Amino acid sequence: MNLPRVYPIVDSCAWVRRLLPTGVRLIQLRIKEHTTEELRAEITSAKTLCERAGAQLVVNDHWQLAIEAGCDFVHLGQGDLDTADVSALRRAGVRLGISTHDAAELERALRLDPDYVALGPIYPTLLKTMRFAPQGLERIGEWRRRVGERPLVAIGGLTLERLPGVLIAGADCAAVVTDIVRNPHPEARLAAWLVTAGTIQPEGPPRADP
Repeated sequence: MNLPRVYPIVDSCAWVRRLLPTGVRLIQLRIKEHTTEELRAEITSAKTLCERAGAQLVVNDHWQLAIEAGCDFVHLGQGDLDTADVSALRRAGVRLGISTHDAAELERALRLDPDYVALGPIYPTLLKTMRFAPQGLERIGEWRRRVGERPLVAIGGLTLERLPGVLIAGADCAAVVTDIVRNPHPEARLAAWLVTAGTIQPEGPPRADP
């Protein structure tokens, strides 16, 4: 499976609607502290918008609603894995991405045979307080060897200026939050990400056999 090289993460359907005209092809909806009905409405609307634009929606955490809405992808953190029914996701044909921060979490993720693995935070992040230190570019190379042919997503503190280093280090895809949504011109900023990502050739370590 191949992923687009840029992967914005947003917290509302309104952001999905706003960013899709840039040509982005994969976007994560990560919403916290809403009622079930609000979440259902946001996920359903965002999925419809993505389908019309030829993009795919990744739903963070709310796997039951993602199945209900017929979504393509679900992304789960390590805590989410404690309660998620991965078998139900597989039966529904939903692809799965899993966050990892250290070797034990990576081993746990790989046992579940995810469709992609995310590593973070690569750099210090403004989004939330992390109990893990920044991973750095060298860790991307290590994860690249360990995940085999699975796509590797880098996340955490990424900016347009840091994008080349992340992709060259071996990440297949760069996930971005604040560098887009806190930019005074988010659509133009995302468009610049898409252009830049299309010009970079990875030069990371060779992949291990899956």
